[in-house]
Formats: sequence, C-alpha cells, structure tokens
Amino acid sequence: MSSGLDYTKLFAKDIPGPSSRGEPDPPYNFTYGHGSPDLLPIEGFVDAAADVFRKDGRSLAVYHANGGGLGYLPLREFLVEKLAKHRGIQVTADEILITSGSQQGIIAVMDAFLEPGDTVVTEMFSYAGTLGNLRRHGAEVVGVPLDEEGMRTDLLEKTLTDLQSRGIKPKFIYTIPTLHNPTGRVMGMERRREMLELSRRFGVPIFEDECYADLVFEKEYEHAIRSLDNSNYVLHVGSFSKSLAPGVRLGYVVAPWEVMSQILPFKMDIGTSTMGQMIVAEFLENNFDSHMEHLKSGLERKRDTLIAALKEHFGPEVQPSEPRGGMFVWVRFPEGIDTRKALEAAKAEGVAYNPGPDWAVYADDDERNGMNYVRLCYALLTESETWEGIERMSRAFREAGLT
Repeated sequence: MSSGLDYTKLFAKDIPGPSSRGEPDPPYNFTYGHGSPDLLPIEGFVDAAADVFRKDGRSLAVYHANGGGLGYLPLREFLVEKLAKHRGIQVTADEILITSGSQQGIIAVMDAFLEPGDTVVTEMFSYAGTLGNLRRHGAEVVGVPLDEEGMRTDLLEKTLTDLQSRGIKPKFIYTIPTLHNPTGRVMGMERRREMLELSRRFGVPIFEDECYADLVFEKEYEHAIRSLDNSNYVLHVGSFSKSLAPGVRLGYVVAPWEVMSQILPFKMDIGTSTMGQMIVAEFLENNFDSHMEHLKSGLERKRDTLIAALKEHFGPEVQPSEPRGGMFVWVRFPEGIDTRKALEAAKAEGVAYNPGPDWAVYADDDERNGMNYVRLCYALLTESETWEGIERMSRAFREAGLT
C-alpha cells in the first residue's frame, strides 16, 4: 500500500466492495456466458473490417457519424430486418438504440425508471447481472416461480393482484422468455399472450430480455412478446454477444421514441464504439444466416456432449435440462444437496461452475434459492475438455460428500 493520501475516506458511501486483481480462469470453466472460440468467424470479421474501413473508415474521425446518438445506421437498419424476420417485431431504425452490450441497455432502462423502493417483478431465478443491478438501484425484487414454459402467468396474476391490494404498482415485469437464463426454458406463445394481457390489465410494462433468442436450434420458433404488442407495453433488449462473441460488446434496446428519449440521456459514453458497429454490420449483412446455422450446429453438439457426460459421471440421480438452444444446462441434484459445498473441491480440480443461488431472487432462502441446482455453460470448452471437466467435477462432488 502506498504511504500517500488515504482514499478510503474519500470514496462515496454505499459503493460496491473493492475488486480483486483476479485469477486466471480455471481450465474447465463452465461459468459465465462465454462463446465458442472454435466457432468464431474470425476470417469473416477480418474481411468485413477491411471492406467497411475502405468504404466508410474516415467517418470514424467524427462523433456520431452515420447514425447519431442511437448508433451506426447500417447496423440499426440490419436489426430492423432481422427483428421483423426472426422475432416478428416491426420497428423503425429510430426505435433502436445500440448499446455497449445488452447489460448497458438494461442498466440504462433501470436508470430511467427506478428509484429506491420501487418494485420489479421477475422470474424466481434470473440473470445474475440484472438481479445485482436491481439491488444496486434499491429495487424490491419480487420473484415468480417458473415451470417448463418459464414464468407462470397464473402466479404472475396472483402476484400483481396481491401487490395492487397493498397499493404497490411495479415499475416493470422483467422476463427472459426465450432460452431463459439460467434454466434454458422457452415460453410458449399462449403464455406470452397471457403475460401481455396481464401487463395491459395492471398497467405494468414488460421488459423483455432476448439476449439468447438467436440461439434456438430449430429454424422456426416462438416470436418475441414485443411482436404481439401494438400499444407500447413492451420494451425489448437484445445482444450480439451470444450470436457473435462477448468481446464484441454490442447490444440494443427497442423502445418507442417517448421512452427512448428518456433512456438515451443515461447512455453516458458519448456513443458505443463505431468501429465495432461498422464491422458487425458489414459481417452480418452478408453472413448472418450461414453463420447462425454453423454456430447453432456446433452448440447443439456441445450441449449433447455435456448432457452425456453428466449422465455418465453423475448417474441417474442428477437431472440435466435439455434446452432447445443457447449455451447453458440447468442441472438438478437431489433435494437437500447444497451445490455450493463443492465449490472449493471443484476449484482444486480446475473446475468452475455456478450454483443455483447465484441466479436466485431470494438467494439467502434455502427453500427458494435452488441450492440443489447448478448452471453449466457448454459453449467455451471443446467436447473432449467437457468430458474431462465433468469427470473432475463429479470427483469434487464426491470429495465434498454430495454424491
């Protein structure tokens, strides 16, 4: 520690705890939403960068060139077509904001809507980044149980009715309806209609996170909730981090201008990197369909490999989900097992995983925090690494007395 000024007395109150310098990722890393290095279209990126820089590179010298504060216009125009074709969403380019990853969009929406003490309704288990940011905004988070189709709308109705009886109107319903994180479940169209009907009846907007929606393995699948909405009850966020790579750091928000105009001031970075937007727009314009077919085929093989390895090394008492796409398997261990107890033994084996409570609204309540679950990302590792990693993970669980 330096002997100069003591900054600890100058930091603002209630800031997050200090970060560690970090350690190298373990060799068998099943955490985070890492992409697949072996499925990354590097040569396509190289060609796209060369082409677009020759055509439009000098515009990098100007703030907000070719699109203004909403983002690079060709990328937003690509999204207009993609959202219409693949998600059933009809919007204009002026209703799309490009962000530095979808999480920036999620935080900007929170900044525009939330004050300490506001209530937000979400699935009982949800994306840890969203839950953490809701807590940092001082929100009261109310979790609704899931079944095989995601958030149960009968219990959502009960929750909204109960809150209304207590004079509480949530600011929004945050949901991940397509390849839900962490469970991988996909909400059926009828339930999407039911959720939208509840949104209208109670006057509570839906904040729909479709970060993983491009990764459903079937060619035809459920459209977004936003596709059913003709009266601006649904805000929508998506990402290129899963369809391309996390390092791309590009996402987007879809909202009507009266909402977008209030979100935009909270995007305080003077604009997302135009260079990245240019390369992605050029690449996707010519390669989206072929790239997604290649990516999903590779991810499907990796999913099947992980499930096979779990069944072989953990046996029938452990029940992995079989998601229709994405990059995660949600694994159920017998009741009473606390998967957190194997974390240190797994670390010694070079394995990292996320126990269920990492994704729980009620993380401290062992009756509702999914302590007997783990979420495993199957995208990063090769198939041979997955087999070895799950073998090591099973050994760690035995050492911890959990199997």
